[in-house]
Amino acid sequence: MASRSCVNFLHLVSGDLLDIPQTPRSLPRVMTVPGIISDADGYGDSDASSSGSHERKIIVANMLPLHAKKDAETGKWCFSLDDDLLLLHLKDGFSSETEVIYVGCLKVDIDASEHDEVSKKLWDDFNCIPTFLPHDLQKKFYLGFCKQQLWPLFHYMLPMCPDHGDRFDRSLWQAYVSANKIFADKVMEVINPDDDYVWVQDYHLMVLPTFLRKRFNRIKLGFFLHSPFPSSEIYRTLPVRDEILRGLLNCDLIGFQTFDYARHFLSCCSRMLGLDYESKRGHIGLDYFGRTVYIKILPVGVHMGRLESVLNLPSTAAKVKEIQKQFDGKKIILGIDDMDIFKGISLKLLAMEQLLQQHPELQGKVVLVQIVNPARGSGKDVQEARKETYLTAKRINEVYGSPNYEPVILIDRHVPRYEKSAYYAVAECCIVNAVRDGMNLVPYKYIVCRQGTPIMDEAVGRDKDSPRTSMLVVSEFIGCSPSLSGAIRINPWDVDAVADALTSALIMRDSEKQLRHEKHYRYVSTHDVAYWACSFSQDLERACRDHYSKRCWGIGLGLGFRVVSLSPSFRRLSIDHIVSAYRRTNRRAIFLDYDGTVVPETSIVKSPSAEVISVLKTLCSDPKNTVFIVSGRGRHSLSEWLAPCEKLGIAAEHGYFLRWSKTSEWETSPLGADLEWKGIVEPIMRLYTEATDGSNIEIKESALVWHHQDADPDFGSCQAKELLDHLENVVSNEPAVVKRGQDIVEVKPQGVSKGLVAEKVLSRMVKDEMPPDFVMCVGDDRSDEDMFESILSTVSGPSLPAAPEIFACTVGRKPSKAKYYLDDAADVVKLLQGLATASCSKPRFLEQNRVSFESAV
Repeated sequence: MASRSCVNFLHLVSGDLLDIPQTPRSLPRVMTVPGIISDADGYGDSDASSSGSHERKIIVANMLPLHAKKDAETGKWCFSLDDDLLLLHLKDGFSSETEVIYVGCLKVDIDASEHDEVSKKLWDDFNCIPTFLPHDLQKKFYLGFCKQQLWPLFHYMLPMCPDHGDRFDRSLWQAYVSANKIFADKVMEVINPDDDYVWVQDYHLMVLPTFLRKRFNRIKLGFFLHSPFPSSEIYRTLPVRDEILRGLLNCDLIGFQTFDYARHFLSCCSRMLGLDYESKRGHIGLDYFGRTVYIKILPVGVHMGRLESVLNLPSTAAKVKEIQKQFDGKKIILGIDDMDIFKGISLKLLAMEQLLQQHPELQGKVVLVQIVNPARGSGKDVQEARKETYLTAKRINEVYGSPNYEPVILIDRHVPRYEKSAYYAVAECCIVNAVRDGMNLVPYKYIVCRQGTPIMDEAVGRDKDSPRTSMLVVSEFIGCSPSLSGAIRINPWDVDAVADALTSALIMRDSEKQLRHEKHYRYVSTHDVAYWACSFSQDLERACRDHYSKRCWGIGLGLGFRVVSLSPSFRRLSIDHIVSAYRRTNRRAIFLDYDGTVVPETSIVKSPSAEVISVLKTLCSDPKNTVFIVSGRGRHSLSEWLAPCEKLGIAAEHGYFLRWSKTSEWETSPLGADLEWKGIVEPIMRLYTEATDGSNIEIKESALVWHHQDADPDFGSCQAKELLDHLENVVSNEPAVVKRGQDIVEVKPQGVSKGLVAEKVLSRMVKDEMPPDFVMCVGDDRSDEDMFESILSTVSGPSLPAAPEIFACTVGRKPSKAKYYLDDAADVVKLLQGLATASCSKPRFLEQNRVSFESAV
């Protein structure tokens, strides 16, 4: 294993960061092979070769799966694995040969003088790399930005006023970025970038992928979000929204709990970054600068073995008997939640109050046991939630309770796992009433505990063959809701409906409860945490397969950094290289697209600049050149704009109209002689235009184009898909074709394309006994790909005596049939100026002959 030293990435971030010391190397020398110590002092390059002998996975999370305690006598730190944490359980999804390394913080503060000793101990004993954050940074990072900014926003809580959430604080964001940078340094201490897979967990580390991708362009990187991802309307309020989105897009695979969360993320990418997604063989993929970023939707599962082992404990069986005795003759409704404003505990209590009010016969027979886990955050919101919970419980108990009966029992203390398992096992119904939650595993745990184990059955005197039953009432706003089809789904805000759901759960026939339980248990037992980890790992491997089949370029500054991944043969077109070929050739064909190629796509003024007109006139004046502008625009606009270029050929409307120079007549393609379909298509487009605000119709002589670039991105895209299907059915028997492009749907004559223009011009040159020895084609969009393809097929045919030099060039670094690229229209103009200069300058040998002749005279 080749170790990599940490790199200072603070230059990536715009703005001043916290004044924190550079991350020390806690592992200055890492044992890589038994008996061999590797000095990790060199940076190496981002694509260095590896020497690893087995698969490794690096799991990066905010907290390590460890307990830490300081020995009072020796003063030494003692560590043990936290067997309850998901991070530890996911190892079951990997092969036994896989080495798993954990990177994260500890739950305790370690003095700086002890960092090296603790780091070595954790690496040797647990394969863990601790991330030590300065106390002030840790506070601003976790309690500040994570808990006060991201957590509320991701749960749909906007800071509308200072009393309702905390306003965005730039210093907290800087702390978040600084902490992510330190995590990245730690990963780089141990990563073998060619072989290791990195799996980042949750919203605490959403810009970490940018730091890692910047250092190792081909890193194999996955991310899983355990919290909800909000709708674009909510997410767009975050001032650093683009930086976080681009951070996630620097991964190869991004995982979400539900389709809703993934859909919200994709909508944000579409609205804010202009990215489209598509399904590729069942997998959702985003094309991001030539890289495909895959989206995975799979809820986390529970660790079956861990749950069953706790059920088999004698203490669990004893607690079950104690609970059965305590609540003899009563049905238990169980709730287990963190003390959090999003868990809906007070709404649950109100539903219980409504249940007792509407059904007096249930008073004294039903009990709500609410276990309250310690709050993960702090602040007035948590205190207010706690106060409301206690006041509501007190009121219910006073009104509906009796000396021997409390309808609501709050257990607000640390509850050991065996005690929770015992409550799960005896509860008639479990309710999860969260108003917004990521992946809540309480329903899954309840199902497993209700199933029980043979040892538990024996301990409580239950027949092992007795039917198992369970009832779940779950909020429709939690991550596990879609996977529990047998549960009663509720809107937690509708207290009456929740009360009715609890009533239904209590009075339902046992046979139906059994069927629901069996269905749930079948799912939970087969989709456990190992299945989740294995599935994510396999998809990550699939997403990274073509890493070394493409060339990579890093572009962008700060947190806007991204990697462009393209074909190995795809390279930037050198002006010197093409000018050299231009000088030594005599019969040249030059094809240029218009919008986005010689005129910037973003330009409001669509007429060419004086600079463009000048260079086109120069190129056209060279008798060795045949120059064509090939555009989708109408012939009248192009004729007017390009009037000064008298010898310039123009192909308008994708080649439906063509003329060889200003003095020649327009030729009309015979393929589009029948345009009667326009009378059918235009009324349909008008219907969609009326229904889609921001859309418009462009009427050409040979085609109709529906534009939706100014419409709502999601609605416009949806309408475009519907219009495409509609028109394909309508013109299926007409000589027309329907195509979808960037923010457009176009209907044009069948067979007309830019490729046919190139083919026609080249064939004419051959017919006139001027076969080209130089062909250049530059374009920026999908229609230009037809030209690239046509040129390559035409010049390889038998009609040409010799293969010309071909320069097919696309504008922008993106997947293309062209071999070369230029960055933008400005680069295209520079290229044309280089060629024009070569046309104006005389060959050197003629100049030398002129000088010699004048000297002789």
